Amino acid sequence: MENVVVPIIVALITGPVVVLLNKLRKENTDQHAEARLLMRVLARKVDKVSDKIDQHIDWHMNRKDD
Repeated sequence: MENVVVPIIVALITGPVVVLLNKLRKENTDQHAEARLLMRVLARKVDKVSDKIDQHIDWHMNRKDD
């Protein structure tokens, strides 16, 4: 009888834990995907600001003081 009871008890205890961990893993994966997207958007914006600053510095460097 013990050969049948122990696996059932283990399954009853670990089953919900495994389901919960899989749910948390999926949520974590979704959050990582969203973070990657936001980081790409941020990188583009930083590049645009960098380009504007470079242009502004070039304007100052090439400006003729009258």
